[in-house]
Amino acid sequence: MKRVVGGCSCGALTVKAVGAPRRVGVCHCLDCRKHHGAVFYAAAVFAQDCVTIAGEAAQSRGRFYCPTCGSSVYACTDDEVELHLGALEKPDQFRPTYELWTKHRESWLSPIAGATQYTAGHDEGEDG
Repeated sequence: MKRVVGGCSCGALTVKAVGAPRRVGVCHCLDCRKHHGAVFYAAAVFAQDCVTIAGEAAQSRGRFYCPTCGSSVYACTDDEVELHLGALEKPDQFRPTYELWTKHRESWLSPIAGATQYTAGHDEGEDG
């Protein structure tokens, strides 16, 4: 069974997941951009029962980060945990299959080849 390992930059907060993610995607929405301080956000989304978290985490609106070094590591929604690809030891092990909020994608970024493109969220009526 595949094992995914990651965590914060100081090592105080670690994450492990087993099995394959439910999905892997990139988000260009303004909220994700502000939270991550980057022009897009990428995550592998796992079922909650496939993920083990060790160490103390602080949170803001469902997003969890290390209170010591400030690294944003994961997010939780419903029964899923979004592991931030940049927090993984091997971030290139996953290839995004979709992009959200492409209407906010920077003009100098190309669409991900083969990925489904959504102008807004999965529900095209969402704000962002």
